[in-house]
Amino acid sequence: MRIYLVEDNPFILKWLGQALEQLMNSKIIGSTASAFEACSWLAAHQAYWEVAVVDLWLAQGNGLQVIKSIAKTPYQKVVVLTNYATEQMRQLCLSAGADAFFDKSMELDEFANYVIDETTHH
Repeated sequence: MRIYLVEDNPFILKWLGQALEQLMNSKIIGSTASAFEACSWLAAHQAYWEVAVVDLWLAQGNGLQVIKSIAKTPYQKVVVLTNYATEQMRQLCLSAGADAFFDKSMELDEFANYVIDETTHH
């Protein structure tokens, strides 16, 4: 599973990258803390990525801009992983095109299970 990370916290980025690669047999193919860079990279590498993990609050822009910009194929997934997990934000992200939405502080197991499930059923 080829994963692109959109996350502005360097500690979370490092931990998340290591966890996804080691525990889930995934490859982190890139990352950014900028909505503009994420939109550009994901569009330019349309056939290369399989999962985009997107945080909502970024160093530049926000994850909702990224979600709205992605023209994904049926085999690609956009997963929101955020500390700002209100029900209103969850619905907004899912309506904008996210496939799943998880709270960093309370739903890491569910997030991991979702990515594992996508990896094994792909």
